[in-house]
Amino acid sequence: MVLSVYSIYWGLSRINPYGFPRDIPMFRLETCRLSTQANNTRTENVMAIVARKSSIVRKTAETDIELQLDLDGTGKNQIRTGVPFLDHMLTLFSVHGFVDLSVRAEGDTQVDDHHTVEDIGICLGQALAAALADKGGIARYGSCYLPMDETLVRVVVDISNRPFLHYAAVVTEQKLGTFDTALAKEFFRAVCQHGGLTLHIDLLHGENGHHIIEAIFKGFGRAMHKATTVIEMKGALSSKGCL
Repeated sequence: MVLSVYSIYWGLSRINPYGFPRDIPMFRLETCRLSTQANNTRTENVMAIVARKSSIVRKTAETDIELQLDLDGTGKNQIRTGVPFLDHMLTLFSVHGFVDLSVRAEGDTQVDDHHTVEDIGICLGQALAAALADKGGIARYGSCYLPMDETLVRVVVDISNRPFLHYAAVVTEQKLGTFDTALAKEFFRAVCQHGGLTLHIDLLHGENGHHIIEAIFKGFGRAMHKATTVIEMKGALSSKGCL
């Protein structure tokens, strides 16, 4: 008996009669062809949906975090990090990136929010890497210009397996509520390092600190949505054959 397995990535409109846009990330279909050497005239194809989901648990002396991610969601979320401003930002990432995200975190916020924010970034990066597996069959690149009132940011991502963060978005306010605005950069640094992302974030213009960081999280969600779009190819989008 001979078993051959190959993967085909299909966009939603390939299998849905209602004509959703093809650039909506959906899921991987694995086709298994089963044949016998004695009778090659009989073949049997079995389709199985492989969901792009992941679950991460991180427990240290400073934080206790559980995070679940579904790249092919609809923007559903349940966020409880103990850092209200980060809850708001992760909700925006989920909604505007069309991913389902659940985060429960407890941390030493009596010290400050640094450990909690950074460790959630680590978990999100790990979850992205796990959900994308070998990073095959995706568009790989994504970009977004995101306006919010007077603010305009540009977010560009390459799911390259080469972690790098360029972050040029100065916020003049040191605090937004109780949130230390410098932690936004630390969050994205952790996501890049553990998710294998090359990420460029630029503030083109803007003044209001809340608008700037909110636009960044929305833009990151949308850029990741584009980069994780399913395309019809096997393996990673690279001349090397892998990332």
